[in-house]
Amino acid sequence: MPPSGLHAADTARLLAVLQRLVDAGHTVVTIEHDLDVVRASDWVIDLGPAGGAAGGEIVAEGTPKEIAQTSASRTGAFLEEALA
Repeated sequence: MPPSGLHAADTARLLAVLQRLVDAGHTVVTIEHDLDVVRASDWVIDLGPAGGAAGGEIVAEGTPKEIAQTSASRTGAFLEEALA
């Protein structure tokens, strides 16, 4: 379910469908870089600190707001702007 390349309206529609699944009591797990999807998440596990061989460690986990406040998280820096 990669929203990369989707129009913003399509990403919003996808998020609405995922929220309906959650509201119905289902667990939804996504692996995503799109900040709109990350921002809409209840819980984030941020892997890093970089990609490839330099990644794969848990840098931060928590709510999007908590990730945004984690200085070790590269995602957090972008997420902080998206949450503002």
